[in-house]
Amino acid sequence: MTFTVGYFVGSLSGQSINRVLATALIRSAPAELELVEIPIGQLPLYNRDLDADYPPEARELKRTVESVDALLFVTPEYNRSIPGALKNAIDWGSRPWGHNSFAHTPSATIGASPGAIGTAVAQQSLKSILSYCNSPQLNAMEAYIQFRPEAFGEGGEVLDESVRAFLEKFMGEFRDFIARVRTVLPG
Repeated sequence: MTFTVGYFVGSLSGQSINRVLATALIRSAPAELELVEIPIGQLPLYNRDLDADYPPEARELKRTVESVDALLFVTPEYNRSIPGALKNAIDWGSRPWGHNSFAHTPSATIGASPGAIGTAVAQQSLKSILSYCNSPQLNAMEAYIQFRPEAFGEGGEVLDESVRAFLEKFMGEFRDFIARVRTVLPG
């Protein structure tokens, strides 16, 4: 069975190391996972006043989130939390009240940082938000990547064998988790 996974890159930077990581994850994914990016850069700031008439970018975000089988969040850590752009996307997707697009959609978090603890604190913050949004999460395999430029090639190739093996295992575990959740909570 093939699952479509929508992925968010939490950074808006064109030079984002998390975009490099997302490309590496796509290359590391098992054949049963088809990954599609859910862009967040064009979303206006969430404003409850717009709940009655969502802007087109927010409607498209909700439509895409609702159309995929699972969600993958690839996030940097800004000030010990997630970037504002990612939080903004989650706010749009989880509103208006009673129309939470994330509910019952399996998810996983991963991120890269030059620091030794990767994005551990940001991911804990994100997991708290996703819990509130009722998104079942892959918790058993945590993934905090210390980004080293020599470990990744220009096209998202993973040059470091231990990093490659870890990313392949992470994506395999995510595939298995999606299958288990979707057995209990069919799309």
